[in-house]
Amino acid sequence: QVQLVESGGGLVQAGGSLRLSCAASGRTVSSYTMGWFRQAPGKEREFVAAISWSVGNTYYADSVKGRFTISRDNAKNTVYLQMNSLKAEDTAVYYCAAVSALFGYSSDYGRDDLYDYWGQGTQATVSS
Repeated sequence: QVQLVESGGGLVQAGGSLRLSCAASGRTVSSYTMGWFRQAPGKEREFVAAISWSVGNTYYADSVKGRFTISRDNAKNTVYLQMNSLKAEDTAVYYCAAVSALFGYSSDYGRDDLYDYWGQGTQATVSS
């Protein structure tokens, strides 16, 4: 079992930055694909970013490309999401997810049904 705990959310003005962290425990996640998803009020959960475990390939939703950066520190068993140039539409609960797999298609990294482990989420609110 893998337990994931997100932190780093908060309230920030538009144009500001937040850095989310996802600390894993139970197992080392160095061989896990890690992803970030988000869910805004009244909307479905959507993919934000993912990073594979093998060579650290990264994948992003078009809406955050160029503004968000996903990274991992295997020594700390932690994954990060650096969010810059935040917009009001980035307001959501952000969830960390993990799966012990590599996907054959890049589009699969954005499928939440393929991830096995989820954190409880952290709220990020961007005021306009």
